[in-house]
Amino acid sequence: MGEEISRSEFEAADFARFNARLAGETALLREQFGEGRLASAGYAFGFEIEVWLLDHGYFPNSINEAFLARLDHPLVVPELSRFNVELNSVPLPLRGDALLRAEMELERLWGHCNAVAHAMDANMVMIGTLPTIRDEDLSLDNISPLKRYHALNHEVLRRRQGRPLRVDIAGRERLVAEHGDVMLEAATTSFQVHLQAPAALAHRFYNASLAVSGPLLAACGNAPFLFGRSLWEETRIPLFEQAVDLAGLHAGSRRVTFGEDYLRRSVLECFEENLREYPVLLPLEFPDRPHEFRHLRLHNGTIWRWNRPLLGFDEDGRPHVRIEHRILPAGPSILDMLANAAAYLGMVYALVHEGEDETLGLPFATARRNFYAAARDGLRARLEWPGAGETSPRDLLEGELLPRAARGLARLGIDAEDIERYLGVLGARLAGGATGAAWQQACFESRGRDFYELMATYCERQRSRAPVHEWDL
Repeated sequence: MGEEISRSEFEAADFARFNARLAGETALLREQFGEGRLASAGYAFGFEIEVWLLDHGYFPNSINEAFLARLDHPLVVPELSRFNVELNSVPLPLRGDALLRAEMELERLWGHCNAVAHAMDANMVMIGTLPTIRDEDLSLDNISPLKRYHALNHEVLRRRQGRPLRVDIAGRERLVAEHGDVMLEAATTSFQVHLQAPAALAHRFYNASLAVSGPLLAACGNAPFLFGRSLWEETRIPLFEQAVDLAGLHAGSRRVTFGEDYLRRSVLECFEENLREYPVLLPLEFPDRPHEFRHLRLHNGTIWRWNRPLLGFDEDGRPHVRIEHRILPAGPSILDMLANAAAYLGMVYALVHEGEDETLGLPFATARRNFYAAARDGLRARLEWPGAGETSPRDLLEGELLPRAARGLARLGIDAEDIERYLGVLGARLAGGATGAAWQQACFESRGRDFYELMATYCERQRSRAPVHEWDL
């Protein structure tokens, strides 16, 4: 979904042609997997962060076109709404000081973005859901003027036969609402970590990513509020799932999903499932040759697995596989986000390389239950884990998964002082129960349940660059 398209409405013949091209490219990818022609050496990582443009009332500020024109930076691009933009990193080999370099580059880019925003009398913030967002902000008046977004909205509503999207989230309070377009998706802003791994091992990294999603998310929540309601620790999760639901009974109608099972042989299984189960939403035909996989990649971009295999290309043109770990929220601080990324990268590397079963025998259904329990309850969730039975996220992370993460990062060759620094941030967060979601709720109560005061304080603390466990109320 990151590339622009030339049309926003389509006919039956467009879908037929696209499906034929998609089937051909899937068959070609199957052939290339079988012949071992995908990249097989080394590890690299990168990330994307979806962020908000705000006015001085901490409400959404629909200025992304003017902001992007003034910023003029290739790593900052439009998002679905006019009040969001996306920051991207340059991919880095996963060794040595890669995490520290990524943090420093992001600090520089974020500082540049904020300087431009302030010159335009605006603010910026990284957060999972914006407490001050109003239903009227999420209208088509605020959709970015790119054809791919209008086409997505048109096709989702066509598939739903014009029925509005329904949101029903029961947490500390309950939110029930209907929305006539896909703009609800714009209320969810994430920090997405990309891990490039050898193609022959990518399915194992995918499985390990599923296994750790619940425990890690429990420690990283930063989205407790939506439309004035206190909901899940990670309200992003149910909101995004419901924001582009095609309202069918088959699996392919759920475009945002944790998945149906682990992979057995390769990540090719996900792309074959895409072809078999998911109706095409954007049937644009490209003149590119099949081995560029343009149709396969576009279709995959309209299926938002929480852990999503991606097909990309090395500088020499050889295709590679990345796992996009989509579960994490934006914020609370850059250091927090890099700590979350470090924990994820180290955990999955250790799980893949320390034994034959990267899931440790965790049943898929249990991994899925853990994920939604963590999204709902954060560090209060009860999780299940092999050898531990029912346990708390804190005990599981402190006792097993963070030590695994440290070993995994060490095996990758990450500098020892950086391993200690980033995993230490997560350890301190666990010790104090100080997730972004917990801080937001405590601050909201301490500030007279005033969302303006919450956001003013949150933005000030974020500007301090300190991790959330050091934030005062």
